[in-house]
Amino acid sequence: MFAAAIFDMDGLLIDSERPIMAAWIEAARTLDIELSHAQYLQCVGLAMAESKQILAALLGGAAAYQHAASQVTAALQLQRADGDLRPLFPIKPGAAELLTAFRGLGTRCAVASSSTRGQIEACLGSLDLLHHFEAFAGGDEVARAKPDPALYLLAAERLGVDPAECVAFEDSENGAKAALAAGLRVVIVPDLKHPPESIIGQAFHVLDSLHDAMAHLPLWFPALEQKRA
Repeated sequence: MFAAAIFDMDGLLIDSERPIMAAWIEAARTLDIELSHAQYLQCVGLAMAESKQILAALLGGAAAYQHAASQVTAALQLQRADGDLRPLFPIKPGAAELLTAFRGLGTRCAVASSSTRGQIEACLGSLDLLHHFEAFAGGDEVARAKPDPALYLLAAERLGVDPAECVAFEDSENGAKAALAAGLRVVIVPDLKHPPESIIGQAFHVLDSLHDAMAHLPLWFPALEQKRA
């Protein structure tokens, strides 16, 4: 049914959304601003430029945003201070298992993330996951990030696979919209922000975790399963 798999990163492969949100909420408090979960969730799944615009408005302007951003950066970097090589963000449940299974099947995999190419390589490299992927497409490599389809089209192009033969794994509404617009079918694994029913209804499948995808591999990748057998 599918020839390749393309993955989002933040909130899908790595548990980054929660610590980043917590860091922004704490940074806002230093400005005497109570940034709510609901307010921050407006930024989930957006490119950095769009997130910056929203947060700057919520925090009171560009100067306040820069002050908070520097605190967020410092807070997240503490996890890698003094030569500590722990991952910056933990891997999501089932991600390693699924990627290892795809590698065993010979499934071609790519990442399509609104994060920059450098951030993708740093985060996945810290978890020793880079070798599972043949191609990467970062938000800094396209003119328009998700929900525009450009990231998924670029990832599929770099894999050399028709988008119609790819399945996308996504957690967010904008990510799912991007994959659908690019012609992929989408498996949604909701994280912080559950996509609306209008998007859920267009999904190929909805899972509680990437671990749950394991049971579907023989059906989703029958040619590869037969080749391995």
